[in-house]
Amino acid sequence: MVKAKLKLDYPWTKTNQLDFSFKAKWYRGILLGILLLLTSCSQPDLPKGIFTKVERVISGQTLEILDKTGKIPVLQQVRLAGIIAPDLKQDPWGIKAKQYLKQLCEGKKILLEGNLSEKDRYGRISAYIWLDGILINEQLVKEGYVLAETPSIYRPVTSNFKTQYSQRLNYAQEYARLMGYGIWNPEKPMRLTPTEFRNQQLQSNPTIP
Repeated sequence: MVKAKLKLDYPWTKTNQLDFSFKAKWYRGILLGILLLLTSCSQPDLPKGIFTKVERVISGQTLEILDKTGKIPVLQQVRLAGIIAPDLKQDPWGIKAKQYLKQLCEGKKILLEGNLSEKDRYGRISAYIWLDGILINEQLVKEGYVLAETPSIYRPVTSNFKTQYSQRLNYAQEYARLMGYGIWNPEKPMRLTPTEFRNQQLQSNPTIP
């Protein structure tokens, strides 16, 4: 009796580990994309806030609006909540994040979800920005231009306001990482977080304020 032998050079007898790893990441990215879509759809109505126009984009996480709540309208800086943008000196990621945010919303009418009365030490208010039903903070993370703000990356975050979209932002970051977008590009990744970069700058030049 002659036993049939399976040829070792048949395609199905070979295991391409690299190809398998790529496919696994690709499928996981697709699943995360679906999860992102479902998470976004779970909030059918826009949150409460004020409609205003973006006057100028300053960085990948800061912009200016015209605050008309007082007797005299004044320019007010807004720090996008829940994200950390690369420093403008982190070439090329800082400038790219700024350019993308500028492309998204500069000169456009947005819904600002934030508290105009609470400001940080730089005089900025913290807010989530909505444009045409899209959470801009999340969009920046999803496309790989900024990081999601988490205790392990930046500092302990205890405010409910700052963490109310943390799940969405974390999903968006995992999606960008798996897809290799922007700062997660495996060929040219951003190797230092903005905080690490600034600390490195301070160590190399203690005179920086």
